[in-house]
Amino acid sequence: MQKEAKLALEDGTILKGEGFGHSTIKTGEVVFATGMTGYVESLTDPSYKGQILMSTYPLQGNYGVSEDWFQSDGIKAEGFIVREQNPHPSHSLSEKNLSSFLEEYQVPGISKIDTRSLTLKIRKYGTMKGALATSQIEDEELLALAKNQPGIEEVDLVNKVSVTEPQIMGEEYKDRAVILDCGIKNNSINALLKRKVGVVLVPYKTPAQEILDFEPGALLVSSGPGDPTRVKDAIKTVRNLSERLPIFGICLGQQIISLAFGAKIYKMKFGHRGINQPVKDLETGKVSITSQNHGFTIDPESCKDLPIEVTQINLNDGSVEGIKHQELPISSVQYHPEAGPGPHDSDYYFDNFVENLKKY
Repeated sequence: MQKEAKLALEDGTILKGEGFGHSTIKTGEVVFATGMTGYVESLTDPSYKGQILMSTYPLQGNYGVSEDWFQSDGIKAEGFIVREQNPHPSHSLSEKNLSSFLEEYQVPGISKIDTRSLTLKIRKYGTMKGALATSQIEDEELLALAKNQPGIEEVDLVNKVSVTEPQIMGEEYKDRAVILDCGIKNNSINALLKRKVGVVLVPYKTPAQEILDFEPGALLVSSGPGDPTRVKDAIKTVRNLSERLPIFGICLGQQIISLAFGAKIYKMKFGHRGINQPVKDLETGKVSITSQNHGFTIDPESCKDLPIEVTQINLNDGSVEGIKHQELPISSVQYHPEAGPGPHDSDYYFDNFVENLKKY
């Protein structure tokens, strides 16, 4: 027997569908992602912490779930909205179906939703606070939960996904990088390990001297969830290490680096979430198709009198996709070169990072 599920939005909308996954009630910012595949990677991406994820592609769950595709230790999204979920997946690596996956991590899912209509609403009005219920609750109570929750800008999310103690991987390798963990994805760690670079994963609050004690060749400031202006410890650490180490940033990491040098950040109307965002490199003219997941970005006007410059832009809306320091070996990108899910056009960026690590 199918259970009823409800999704309430802060504008007063209530959508009803069929529930799957765990029977519970969760709140979060409702966002959409456009990838045709990659639901396992997206649900386990720490950058989705605090958000209820909706897939614009109508069918989800058709190839099941495998731990090989995880980007963290489990689901980080607060809920999942789909048009249709397939309870009978077909894939040689599949270990369970989508509903069982959500049930395991106590996450609610709702299907039979007109995701096209909801996507158009978000594109018109912007991301909205929402509440998703797969257990019994009155409509008015669910609406109140959606409306009265704090906005994503008011919540400290990085501390919910960062490691609490340093973790060392690849000790056998001569070269070593420290990753300031704001919500790192497994693919980013693996991108360095496969290039024979050891990794020290440290909490996002780790001060500069403790990072230097690990004797790294470079620092990677990771991707992660929420408003970058709230991650003040990481901003301070980047500022203190800017003349000591090569620094590379991914997504939230780019925003943190930019803030460390005085740039301003703004919240986008509905952000970039998907695996087909076109990015142009202003120095080479090369265009790459990239994987993205972010709701904040750099104000390019604020960079004009700073020692950082814009190196890449998004060809859909002109937003900033890459920056570099004019003198120091510091650069970053707003997209996800490690993919997971998505294309590997920009995988070369890890080669650049390792080159800088060895050079300096």
